[in-house]
Amino acid sequence: MRLQKARVTNYRGIIDTGWFEIEKAKTIMVGPNEAGKTAVLQALQQINPPPEAAKFDALRDYPRSNYNDITTQRVDPKGVTVVQVEFELDDGDRAAVPESMRNVRYAFGRRLDNTGWHALRDAPALPTYSAISKDLARLCAHIDPRAEAATPGGPTPSAGLAAITNGWVPTTIIEGQRAVALKGWLDTALVLVDESNEIEEKRLDGLSLSATAHLDHATALKALESRIPVFVLFNNYFRVKPLIQLDHLAQRLASNVLDDDQYDYGNVCLLKLLGFTAQQLSDLGKAAAPPANNPAALQTYRDQLDMRSYQLNAASVQLTNEIRSVWRPREGRAEADNLRIQADGQYVKVVVEDELGAQIELHQRSEGFQWLVSFFVVFFAEAAGKHKNAILLLDEPGLSLHGLKQREFRSTISRLSEGNQTIYTTHSPFLVGPDELDLVRVVEMTDRKAGTKVHTTVASGDPAALLPLQEALGYDLAQSLFTQERNLVLEGLTDYWYVEATAALLREAKLVQLNEKIALIPAASAGKVVYYATILYAQNFKVVALLDSDSAGDQAARQDTLVHTLGNRGILRTKDAYSGTVAKPEIEDLLRDTLVKIAKDALSIDVSVAAEAQPNRPIIDLLESADSSFSKYKLAKEYVRWSRDHTSDDLTDVERDQFKVLIEKINKALK
Repeated sequence: MRLQKARVTNYRGIIDTGWFEIEKAKTIMVGPNEAGKTAVLQALQQINPPPEAAKFDALRDYPRSNYNDITTQRVDPKGVTVVQVEFELDDGDRAAVPESMRNVRYAFGRRLDNTGWHALRDAPALPTYSAISKDLARLCAHIDPRAEAATPGGPTPSAGLAAITNGWVPTTIIEGQRAVALKGWLDTALVLVDESNEIEEKRLDGLSLSATAHLDHATALKALESRIPVFVLFNNYFRVKPLIQLDHLAQRLASNVLDDDQYDYGNVCLLKLLGFTAQQLSDLGKAAAPPANNPAALQTYRDQLDMRSYQLNAASVQLTNEIRSVWRPREGRAEADNLRIQADGQYVKVVVEDELGAQIELHQRSEGFQWLVSFFVVFFAEAAGKHKNAILLLDEPGLSLHGLKQREFRSTISRLSEGNQTIYTTHSPFLVGPDELDLVRVVEMTDRKAGTKVHTTVASGDPAALLPLQEALGYDLAQSLFTQERNLVLEGLTDYWYVEATAALLREAKLVQLNEKIALIPAASAGKVVYYATILYAQNFKVVALLDSDSAGDQAARQDTLVHTLGNRGILRTKDAYSGTVAKPEIEDLLRDTLVKIAKDALSIDVSVAAEAQPNRPIIDLLESADSSFSKYKLAKEYVRWSRDHTSDDLTDVERDQFKVLIEKINKALK
C-alpha cells in the first residue's frame, strides 16, 4: 500500500494544509521555523501509530485560538477529522480484496477523539433504491398471487417488503442492515418464483447481486484496514544512550516517571528490540548462581544467561547489517564494522567494533552515526515486524552532519526509501538534490489565521520557505560552473528536467548517450543565458546554449554578446531537432504527444482533440488556452515522474528521433 496524498486540518497551528501529494519513494518538506513541518509529521503518524505513541488530545492538539468551540460544545471532537490520507493499492493489496475492488483507492482518516473512518475511492457504486424499486415491484406482482394460492389469507411478500423499505427514498443506498434485510427477503421469495419463468429468475438474480454488492465493499474495507502501514516518526531527540542503568530505568518505568520522556524513549525501544523489559534484564543481572549441587537450577540459570546473550547477539547482527546497507563511508575506511549490544550486571552498553577490533562506546562516534543507530533501533522496535511496509517520518534527519556529509547522507535516505516510503523535513540545502525539486513540498505559515499550508508545487509567498531550494540550486550551480569543462546552458529549470529525464530514457535503451562530462545549467530565463555563457566562456570552458525557437529564444539568440562569445555553432535551437509543423517550437513540442497524455492524466487538462486539429500550434499555447491555471512547471514535474515509471518505448517514434538528434547535436557541439 502506497501513500498517495494527505491532508491535515484542525491540529495545533494547522487550520487546513490542503491536499498535498506524496511521492512513491521520498518526499521532502522544506520551510522556515514555526511553519508547521513537525506538526504535519506528528499528525500523519496518527493514521497508524505504534502502540505506545501518544494519541490526539483535544486540550493539547486542537487549535488554541478555536478551543472555545470545544469547551462550549459547538464542536464535537467525534466529528473533527484531523488527518486524512489516500493510498494506492499494490499487488498484495489487490490480491487481498474482491476482484471488483482491485482498482480502488483506499481513504483513511483519524478524528480528534482518535476514532477512525475509511472509505473506498473509485469503487463500483452501490445500488440505490431507485435503481431496484421497479424490479422489486414487478417481482412482488409475480410472487404475491403464488403466495396467496399457497397460504390463503396469509401475509403477502409485498407487505414484508414494505416493512423493510419503510422510510427509504430514491437515493437510499443499499448497504449495511438494509442490504442484509433485503437479501433475507429475497431468499424467502426464491421458493415462490416460477422456475420456468426465465425473466423472473433473471430479475431475482439481479436483485440478489444488488443486495450483496455491499459485501465486496465491506470485505475490501476490512482487508485494507488491516494492511495500513505503520507510521514511524523519528526525530533528533529519540537517542539511544550508550550506557543504560537497568535498575534505575526499570524503577522509572514502573512509576511512570522518566528523566526525559523523549530521551528515554530510545532506550525503551532498544529493550523492546532485545525482547526484554528493563526489569527482566535487571533481575538477570542481580541473579546469583545457584549451588553446584543443584543441576536443574544451574541449567535454568545457564539457559537464562544464554537466552540473554543470544538475543543481544541477534539484535547486534540485525542492526549491523541494516546500518552497513545504508551507511557507506569513504573508500578505505571501515566505519562501524560491527555494532555490539552487551549486558553486564545492571548495565546494557552499545559499542562499535572498529577495523582494529577495538570496541568504542557509541557516544564517541560521530553524531550522524549515533543518529542512524538510534533511528534503526526505534524503527525496528516500533514497526514490530511490519517495517517492510512502514512509512518513515523523519524530522530534520542528519542535522548534526557537516554539509558535505549531508550530501552523502541524502543518498542514505534514498536507499531507505527504496524499501519504505519516506517523508522528511529539512532546513538544509544539502539534503535537497538539484534533481529532486519535484519531490519538494513547501510548508509555510504566512498568516496565523490561515495556518500552515503545504504546497505541492515549488511556490510560496514566504521567501524564507524557498531558501533551502535556492541555496541547493546555488550550491550545485556554483559547483558545476567551475568543475566541468563542457557546459550546456538551458533557458530554465523545466528545460533542464526535460533534457535530463529524456536523456536518461534514451541512455537506458542504448539509443544515444548524452556525454556524462557535460554539465546542464539552467539559467532561469532566456534573457539570462548570455550571463552564464559569458562567465563560463571567460574560464576557458566549452559552452553551448540551447534556446527555444520562440520569440524569447529568438531575442536571446540575436544578442550580440552571446553571438560574439559562442558563435553560431555554440547556439542550438529546438527547431534544429524538431520535425513537426509548429513554426516556433519550444522544447515541450519535442515531446508533444506524450505531454498531451500526461496533461490529461495528471493535470486533468485534455487538449488531445485540439492538438490533433491544430498541429501547427505549440503545445504550451494549447494548454494555456484550455486552462488559465496551467503551469509549465507542473507539466515538467509530471513528466519527470512519468519518466521514472516508463521507458523510451513509451515515447512515440517521432519523439525518440527528435531527442536523439538533439542529444547528438549537443554532444557534437561540446566534443
